[in-house]
Formats: sequence, C-alpha cells, structure tokens
Amino acid sequence: MEDAPKLDPSILVIFGITGDLAKRKILPSLYHLCKENLLPDQTKIIGISRKHVKNQEIIDTIHECISEGGNICDPKVLDRLNKWLSMFKLDPLDDQDYESLSDHLHKIETDSGQCLDRLFYLSIPPQVYGQIIERLGSHGLNKSCRHNKAGTRLLVEKPFGFDVATAQQLIENTEKVFSEEQIFRIDHYLAKETAQNILKFRRHNPVFTNQWNGKQIKRIHVIAKERIGIENRVGFYEQVGALRDLVQSHLLQLLSLTAMEIPKEINSDEVHAAKHEFIKNLIPPSPGVGISKQVLRGQYDTYKDEVNNPHSNIETFVSLVLQSKDPNWEGCIFQLTTGKSLDEKQTLIQVSFGDEDPNVLSFRIQPNEGIDVDLLIEQPGFTHNLHRVKMNFSYNQNLGDSHYAYERVLVDAIRGDKMLFATKLEVMSSWHLLQPILDFWQQGGEDLEIYSTGSKGPSTKRLEHTFSDKLNKS
Repeated sequence: MEDAPKLDPSILVIFGITGDLAKRKILPSLYHLCKENLLPDQTKIIGISRKHVKNQEIIDTIHECISEGGNICDPKVLDRLNKWLSMFKLDPLDDQDYESLSDHLHKIETDSGQCLDRLFYLSIPPQVYGQIIERLGSHGLNKSCRHNKAGTRLLVEKPFGFDVATAQQLIENTEKVFSEEQIFRIDHYLAKETAQNILKFRRHNPVFTNQWNGKQIKRIHVIAKERIGIENRVGFYEQVGALRDLVQSHLLQLLSLTAMEIPKEINSDEVHAAKHEFIKNLIPPSPGVGISKQVLRGQYDTYKDEVNNPHSNIETFVSLVLQSKDPNWEGCIFQLTTGKSLDEKQTLIQVSFGDEDPNVLSFRIQPNEGIDVDLLIEQPGFTHNLHRVKMNFSYNQNLGDSHYAYERVLVDAIRGDKMLFATKLEVMSSWHLLQPILDFWQQGGEDLEIYSTGSKGPSTKRLEHTFSDKLNKS
C-alpha cells in the first residue's frame, strides 16, 4: 500500500456486519487502517443488522479476531473505532427502515458539518443483493447526500451471478439503481501485494519483458489450494462449487493480469480494457468430449456427509486447460486449478519458460507473498549433472510486512480507484468462457473423481498431456 494515502471523509455502511466475512476480513482491516492513521477522524461506520446489536458486541468481535492472530489490540484504537461506529437495525424488506437510514445518514452529515462520501458494503449472500439494491434506489440512497456534494458507491462480493443468464440479470438490475462507475465488484486476491506487483514486474524487468509470449512461455498455471473444507458454508457451496467460487473470479483475474497485453498507461481504464480483451480471446472448452479432455473435477471423500446429500455432484476441486486465439500466445497452455481439503494452503502463479526442464517463475500470492525463479546450474564435481536451484524474494523479509488485502480494498473504494475491482465486461466474458462447462456438468456427474481429504487431489497429468499433444499436432 502506498504511504499515507489521503482519503476523503466517508460513511461506510456495512450490511451484514455480524456475519462471517465482516468478522474475518472487514472489521480486522478497519482496525489496522485505524491503527495506522489511514482513515480521517471524520470517518463513520454504520453497522446494519436485522436485530438489535450493541456497539460493544462489534468491538468485542474485533478484539477476538485480532487476538486469534496472536496480536494484542490497542485499547485506544478500539475506543476510536467505537466512536466512529453506530449500529442500525434494518429489515431488508421494510421500506420505512430505509427512510430511517436516510435520515440517520443526513443527521450524521449535519452533525459533522459536511457532506461525506457514502459506501454501501453488501457483506451478505448474493441471493439477497437485489432486494436491498432496489430499495436503496427507491429511497434515494443511490445518490449523494441531500446537498449533492459527495459520492456514493456500492461494494459487492462475488459470486457475481451463477451463470451467464443470472450474471447478466444481476448487472442489468443493479444498473437500474447504480451506474457502473459507482459499482465496485470486490476480488480481494487482486489486492494482495504480489498480485499488485505483477504488471510492474513485467513492465520494468527487461530480462522478462521481451520473453512474455507463447514462443518462450509454454505454460501459465494459476493454482489456489486450501487445506480447509467447506466448513460452515454448506448452503452456499452446494449452490456454487469450485468453478463458480474461485475460477470464474479469482483465478481468471490473476491469469488475465499475468498474460494480458501491458497497456501504455497503467491506469484503471486501460488495465480493465486489456484484461477484458485477454479473457475474451480465451477459447471456451468444446462441448461434449472436448470438455472431458480439458476439464477435470473432483470432490473430497467426506463432502457428501458434510452436506447431508448422498447424491451431490458439486465439485470441490477443478482443473482446466485453455488456449487463446491471440497470436501472441500461440503454443501456450493456460491452466487453472483449485481445490479444498488438500494437503496444503497455497495460491501461486507458475510461468514456465521452455518445454523440457523449464525455468519456472512463480508469483506466490499466499502464504509468504513473494517471487521465485527456478534455474538450472551445473552441480559442483566431475559429473556435469544439472541441479535445479531457486532464487527467492519474500515481501516480509525484504520489504516488511504486507498488508491485509481487505485494507487495500477499503482504501481504494474510499478514494474511488477501481483498478483492483472487476468490471461488468470482465464478469460477463468470464461467464461466457465457463458456461459450456456448466452446461456439460448439468447432464450428469459421471466424470466426478473422489479424492481423499488431505491429499494432493486428483491427478491432472492427463489434462496436461492431452493438451500438449494437441498443441504439438497443431
């Protein structure tokens, strides 16, 4: 994060402040931003809940979350947050509650003597976005304050729809209330330090810049592994699965940052245009046999018991390989892999230069953010054997502790910087790319591989070999 970003005074209205996402991500990030004096003293936080909740319950939640990480909360920071915070009881279907919320925001601004930017953060299940967004609009909360002197923004979490049709419907319904400029679709992976660095790394290191094409790079593999299973997300995961949960959003966004054409200007509009162009040029898997050869899905062995559904064919693991019709990437394989209940937690991007014994450049997104390069050198002695060594850069060791990704999400949303947020064009291009897979899976679950909890997951070798053979023949 840049040093001491200057932020305008804002009101952050958090729907679902008592939920899991707020507890794990949003509230700890607000604590750290407050501790680092990155938020103005005029900042206000409105916690929206269906039931009466006292400020102290939220402050206790922050204290608990910070303590779980082995840190001790600064009581002065907690006191400051408590002064900023006010809880507001709201029934999402009660129009009068929205009128009361509007009056409450107006009173805050009147008491502070100035108009404040308003950010509505929907930290709630996507299924209920619509009813809240519609009422925000019908009660004028999609506009500025009553003096028209400040901005209003809507922050929403993935998934952005469940397929092409629902994503398009969600976009159309939201745009009836908020303009695209006001909508901030959150992908917190893009706010991690290493992800932010990818474009600048490519642009400012000539040793790699001129090699960034399909002639030199033969494979880009984006991987997101998790040790945990679905935990308390049964209702959510049975509707979503790994492809919708991570591939459509996080992994395709990371891949586009890695392989998109670098624009002349690194600004929000240019970067989003380049990302959309890259995703649009990816070739969707062919229906039928093509999908079975290009896509592998699996489910960990205890999943059916956890969701109490012996017939569930929801995937907890997926790996797919793709090509691009962009001539610059002819000959390169793009692979996306994610899974739960695996042997390790790891998110990284592997860029392989060369076919046999490739040099591998790895961007480590989490944990231990940093960059590795695998090189081959001759092993000392008389045998002339080659030995693989790793050059390693770590953010924590070289540049100090990296920030929470959600800190960057909140800061950029407050200052209106959309660089790290997904646009509707990117969202729709991603769904169009994956829709053939969803359609194919709807026909049955015979291709679902069961894997052991805590294992490496299903072997993806057949995907890589099948696609390599196809590329060699083309």
